[in-house]
Amino acid sequence: MDTNLLKIFIAVADKESITLAANELGFTQSNVTLRIKQLEKNLKCSLFHRIPKGVVLTDEGKRLYKHSIQIVRKVEDAILDVQNEQEQKKLIIGSTDCNAVVRISSFITKLHEDYPNIQLEFLTGTTKEITKMVLEYKVNVAFISGEPTHDELIVLKRYDEELAILEEKNDKSQNVLLTFKEGSIFDDFLRKYYEKNGIEVEKSIAFGSLETILACVKAGMGKTLLPLKLVDKLGYKEELKVTKLDKTIAYFPTCMVCRKDYLPKISEYLKEMVF
Repeated sequence: MDTNLLKIFIAVADKESITLAANELGFTQSNVTLRIKQLEKNLKCSLFHRIPKGVVLTDEGKRLYKHSIQIVRKVEDAILDVQNEQEQKKLIIGSTDCNAVVRISSFITKLHEDYPNIQLEFLTGTTKEITKMVLEYKVNVAFISGEPTHDELIVLKRYDEELAILEEKNDKSQNVLLTFKEGSIFDDFLRKYYEKNGIEVEKSIAFGSLETILACVKAGMGKTLLPLKLVDKLGYKEELKVTKLDKTIAYFPTCMVCRKDYLPKISEYLKEMVF
């Protein structure tokens, strides 16, 4: 099967739009449409449902998408091996926003010092979002919160985190959870923690900024759960009531992970890296 067809298919699936995929690939819309029809003809099935705002994958398309990601990646790796490419030319790093604040700057600085010729790219998101990127071969290595549960992932290194419930200093916080984006494992844990201890939570409010969350906690608008290193880094440790949670209650180390079948060429270096 032509991997170029698969690359076009992947782009259309990711963008959910033939027009946007064509723009990204630098092709004409008609060319992309023709290629998708060619792929559908070869496979004798429809890969996309056409909808007013674009396209969505059919059940057959969803099954092909998973295989296409793996096929394209393996072909690219095979080409590098045949060409005796021994060096890591590019490293795409994924990270939770919490880890990005605490350690990613020093990580990237150290990495650039030791491997100045590696092209670095950096993406952030929730643990759920970043894990998905790793599984789909979109990032080489990622920092996630908590131990990975997917059997296709391997932990290169763990960084212990001390978690704390944060409230207004004078105990005037409302019983509202201030959360950081949907899908944060800290938010999920805190909600279950309060339920287990019979504490009623009025509601949850999501924010897109960690500093905004901490400022709102300081103002008494609600409570949150975050790594203490992050709170200290942003300068709020002395501004809030901090209730540290024992690791037997809440253990969510930051883990540097990658796919078992997609180890970075510098994986041994990453395991031993000190920054």
